[in-house]
Formats: sequence, structure tokens, C-alpha cells
Amino acid sequence: MASPKKTVTVLIADDQTLFREGIKDLLEDEKGITVVGEASNGPEAVAMAKKIKPDVILMDIKLPQMDGVSATRIIRKDCPSTNVLILSSYEDEAHITEAIQAGANGYLSKMLPASELVHALKTFTAEGVMIPQPIMGKLIQGLRQMGPGGYDSAPDSLTATEIKVMALLGKGKSNKEIAAELGCSVKTVKNHLNSIFQKLGVNNRTEAVVKAIEKGLISPEDGAR
Repeated sequence: MASPKKTVTVLIADDQTLFREGIKDLLEDEKGITVVGEASNGPEAVAMAKKIKPDVILMDIKLPQMDGVSATRIIRKDCPSTNVLILSSYEDEAHITEAIQAGANGYLSKMLPASELVHALKTFTAEGVMIPQPIMGKLIQGLRQMGPGGYDSAPDSLTATEIKVMALLGKGKSNKEIAAELGCSVKTVKNHLNSIFQKLGVNNRTEAVVKAIEKGLISPEDGAR
């Protein structure tokens, strides 16, 4: 008998009460997702994250007392098993780049329709990354403007197949979609990702994508280079 699917616990961090309540009502209608807390400012989000240790935090960037980027940096350090998904009305290169470099696992626009937000959250919890292609393009531009030096060089070079995996990952493909593209199993894709993480010195898919972009291994225009 297959084991029951794990319920994903979510903390909502936003200073707008109506927005928090709207997101909570939306998610509570979804099976497999449980909202376990709400925070209205940065320090509260950090404290609740440490206490509750949710699977995912939907984090606004412009929080009172401590901004969402600073809160994300603390949470990702103290609660490494908690993923942070930025949900913001700011879609400029500076905000996106700063949030991802602070450790955010994904970045979404608050302007998304409700159905797309739920789909994105489910994809995020399944895959561990959620950076839509338009956001990815702005992230790349932000990293390019910063220039080299954001990361140390990778200890080992990625294989041609691993670069293909990263190129597809950078386009927002899921493990299943990558497996279909490469003509292999999902397990093989996961093995490639584990090897990539080790070589790049990262812990998750978002960090791998960011580092691969910064190193010029992938781009949204031409995939692998």
C-alpha cells in the first residue's frame, strides 16, 4: 500500500491582513496544504519559522521592522529545511536578485491569478524551485550586472548531460519533464541533480540554477552553452 502524501505546511508572511486572509482561504480549500501560521512583520516571521518550522513560507519583500529579504536570510540559515517562496509585487532585477541570493527558493508575482498561484505552490513543493521564465530572465540580468565573483569556482566541471539538465531546470522544467526530454527515468534525473549539487557546492535546485547562471553555464536564450 502506498504511503499517504505528506501535508505541506505553509506560513504566510505579509503585512496586509486582507491579502493574508485571502491567501489562507484559498489554500485551505486545497487538499494536502495546511496554513499553520500568519506573520505581519519580519521579526514575527522569523520567530514563527523557528517555532513552527513550516515546509514553505510565502514571504512578502516589504515587511515592517525587518524586510522580507533579511528575514529570508535568517530563516534559511536557522531553518534550512524550510523553503521560502517570495510572493511580491516587485518584479525588478534588483529585488529578484537580492531575494534569491539571500536564500529564497523561488519568486512569484502577487499579480498571479489564484489558480496559477495554487499550481505554482504545488509545483514548488514538489520540485523545490519556482522561478518563472520572465523572472528568471530578470534574475540573469541582475547577476550579469553584478559581474563575476558572486561564487567560488565549482570544484569539478559539469558533464554535458548535467549541463543539459541545468539548462532544462533553468527553463522551469520539472524532474518528470526533464526525464522526458532526456529519455531517461526520473530517478536518473535525481541522480544527476545530486551530482550537480555536490559539484557546485549547493543544497537545492534554486541555488544550482543561480550558480549555473552566474558561471555562464546556462541562459534562458540558448539553454546550455
